[in-house]
Amino acid sequence: MRRLFAIILVALLLGVGVVAVIETDPGYVLLSYGNYTLETSLWVGLVLLVSFVVITYWVMRLIYRLLSGQRSLRGWLGTRRTHRAARLTTDGTISFIEGNWERARRQLLRALEHSATPLTNYLLAAQASAQLHDADRMKEYLGAAGDAVPRAAPAVELVRAQLLLRAGQYRQALQVLEQAGGSVARQPRALTLRYRACLGLRDWRALRDLLPELKRHGALSEDELQQLGRRVHQQLLVAGAGTDRGASVPPLAEIWKQVPAQLKQDPEVLRCYVRGLLELGEHAAAEKVLVSALKQRWSSNLVREYAYVHSDNVAQQLARAETWLAEHDSDAQLLLCLGRLSARDKLWGKARDYYESSYRLQPSAEACAELGRLLSALGEPAVAAAYFREGLLLLESDLPALPMPQQGLPQSRRLART
Repeated sequence: MRRLFAIILVALLLGVGVVAVIETDPGYVLLSYGNYTLETSLWVGLVLLVSFVVITYWVMRLIYRLLSGQRSLRGWLGTRRTHRAARLTTDGTISFIEGNWERARRQLLRALEHSATPLTNYLLAAQASAQLHDADRMKEYLGAAGDAVPRAAPAVELVRAQLLLRAGQYRQALQVLEQAGGSVARQPRALTLRYRACLGLRDWRALRDLLPELKRHGALSEDELQQLGRRVHQQLLVAGAGTDRGASVPPLAEIWKQVPAQLKQDPEVLRCYVRGLLELGEHAAAEKVLVSALKQRWSSNLVREYAYVHSDNVAQQLARAETWLAEHDSDAQLLLCLGRLSARDKLWGKARDYYESSYRLQPSAEACAELGRLLSALGEPAVAAAYFREGLLLLESDLPALPMPQQGLPQSRRLART
């Protein structure tokens, strides 16, 4: 309260002082312009001058606000369109993930005019078109994506190759990847796509040449690389044996030389090589490979192949195989092999004993078939038929449970009803 009173008092004193000064000497101001003159006291002139300055300031401020308001309006409208495009892009992406291809494409294309990410819109629209089997529009959107962001052209080509692979067009996808060239072709993603294309084309030679690149750039895991390498070399060995029929061994031998040392110890790869030698009639070479491999590492699958070797001295071959019984007497495949070698040496009783031992250890359709045909030839058709029947049931172990006719039912009543 005291402070307010002091302020009022000071203001009154200042007012009285100003009035006293004005009355003592009001001053004189003359303004002349052409035929016009303006005469007034100094204090009135000062008031007019201050008023003019204030009015000019507010007029200029009003004009500035009007001009800046137009820019703000344009900015607000632009921001609104950008936000709408972002919302449509998000909705289109969600529709794409949900598998609503037509709706996703429509939303993504509507957002394009004001989208800050046209590349994403075009690529997703192209993938949606691929899902709709609309190849023409897929190509159109991929081309537009490359035009929208030129530096993304290599990435667009990778997407094109991926879509072609998805459609089963392996050769076209491979051409796209080959045309990309440069650093793109050595990227892990490009290498993976090339691997899938070659696998679809069953181009085993190209896959073999691609294996070092896949390993160097980490395009596949170690387990995937091992499985792929095993499969590639197996297929090459099979193909080599097939094309060498009636020819000499060298082509197959050349393929074998290109197999990595680690895979040469793999039983399944060795098995393919041995089968190739056997198909080419190179039984001595196959026997040598099998004996050496089994000495280093025992394999039931490899010892099974030993029975398919036609040796010039069957008795010696059988004696060698029987030495393996000391350490592998519980191997059903070895016993089956011994039975076949005994049969080739016309030792029928021994063959039967080995077959039955293999069957007891591991009942299989193969052992049943061998027993069936041997016993049939030995004049035991009933027992042979029983083995044949069991072998068939072992092959078809997933038969449904069905009622069977009674054994004593008359033959006339066993006929199928119509």
